[in-house]
Amino acid sequence: MTSASIVIPAHNEERTIGRLLDALTADAQTGEFDVLVVTNGCTDKTADVAHGYRPAVRVVDIEVSSKYEALKRGDIEASVFPRLYIDSDVEIDTAGVRALISALSGPVLAAAPIRVIPRQGTGRLVRAYYDVWEQLPQVRTAAFGRGVVAVSQAGYERIRALPPTMSDDLAMTAAFSADERTLVPQAEVVIWPPRNLRDLMRRRVRVNTGNAQFDRDSGRTQELKTSPRTLVRVARQRPQLIPKLSVFVGVAVVTRLAARRRIRRGDFHTWLRDESSRR
Repeated sequence: MTSASIVIPAHNEERTIGRLLDALTADAQTGEFDVLVVTNGCTDKTADVAHGYRPAVRVVDIEVSSKYEALKRGDIEASVFPRLYIDSDVEIDTAGVRALISALSGPVLAAAPIRVIPRQGTGRLVRAYYDVWEQLPQVRTAAFGRGVVAVSQAGYERIRALPPTMSDDLAMTAAFSADERTLVPQAEVVIWPPRNLRDLMRRRVRVNTGNAQFDRDSGRTQELKTSPRTLVRVARQRPQLIPKLSVFVGVAVVTRLAARRRIRRGDFHTWLRDESSRR
């Protein structure tokens, strides 16, 4: 019996989609998961790579390059609940998926994995940034920035009417109270960071633009924001990070200024991609 549907939106991910599908299908029983890759606006061989995993994986193609539209189409095609939404450039295995599904019981409507960010191959400044970022309270406890979320049918009904936003994972996090969402230690997702500072800046401009869009439409709670007080608390708790705080603050300031120019233009559509993380 199929235990869950997995929707994977993919745009030009021929370099990454295979490792995710390898992890999802290697130990899965026949028919255990309904895995659906929705290729959207691809100009590379993403669809060809995904087709290589049939019949364990279904592939649907849409012409428009839009993660939001890909998720919508995935929900139309998906067959069962619970439902998982997985970014095509992360890695999570079948054991992790099973753990997320098991966590959806009682009041828990949404579950996310523990985040693993490898540092090998990244520049010194990128490592310094993530050393601080991973210690932020909201980063450690909220479901955003993980590339994977599992929802029950009741959780799906909660998020199905969310408006399109660049920060879709942030919107999903905010849709559930702390009692309705959980992080599952038995599930891990590998998220490859940018290798260089330039691509880190591109990623953070995109994130800051998406955050501003979400604040305009809905508004983040204080628990989802980073304040100077938060950084002071991190410095007190982990004094070894103090030399790295200047890197974190510098990246934050520069990318927020860059995001403001996009926000003034109303540009909430251009997806600044960091190619160096697609290794």
